[in-house]
Amino acid sequence: MLAAERHAVLLGRLAKDGKIVAKEIAAELGLSDDSVRRDLRELAAAGLCQRVYGGALPVSPAIADYAARTHVQPESKDRVALCAARLIRPGATVILDGGTTTLAVVRALAPDLSCTVITHSPTIAAALVPHAGVDVFLLGGRLFKHSAVTCGAAAVEAAQAVSADLFLLGVTGVHPTEGLTTGDVDEAAMKRALASRAADTYVLASTEKIGVASRYRVMPVEEVAGIITDGPDDDPTLSQLRRDGASIIRANT
Repeated sequence: MLAAERHAVLLGRLAKDGKIVAKEIAAELGLSDDSVRRDLRELAAAGLCQRVYGGALPVSPAIADYAARTHVQPESKDRVALCAARLIRPGATVILDGGTTTLAVVRALAPDLSCTVITHSPTIAAALVPHAGVDVFLLGGRLFKHSAVTCGAAAVEAAQAVSADLFLLGVTGVHPTEGLTTGDVDEAAMKRALASRAADTYVLASTEKIGVASRYRVMPVEEVAGIITDGPDDDPTLSQLRRDGASIIRANT
């Protein structure tokens, strides 16, 4: 079998099953484990899959740059955002992550809401300017332009000085075994730092983030209070997460 044919088979299996188990498909195709691993490395280098231990998962479409992400599943993000906005109570202190779903949360807030928002996203801070009742604290640091957030040592240090009732966390992948993932190592560290400063963390998981993975783990699913998503009830990833004890908050209305 030619390399192009093997790649087509692997991508077909990934689309059909949502994962590739290297040993299983090697035995099925009569290939060596090394051949399959090499093929997966090549597919991952081309951005066509995300390699994980023992195989591969679909790559998250949410790793595109900020401008491109605004066009990915906007209706799904709006549904998730509306549900998440209901968690923000008057008088609460809330940490808002960066990202297009979190920006949709800001749009969903009641105009007369009074609360405190801490964020490392200049975009989120600017969007909150018209909300007269919202006090905004912007955490400084190196601006990571890909996602329009501050990251790095200075931003993590600034995060250690705050505390909040709630953190709305944005990720690029939600998976039962790979956990909550994102595409940049410094972003992952910043998200962990923010989560450590909140009493409860909820994940904003629009449809395209379910069942996929990115390179860097933020935290295991069991460390968050809940996952807000509009994914279908019969989605196999959501079903597995429920069996594992995760709290799934429906955002269909």
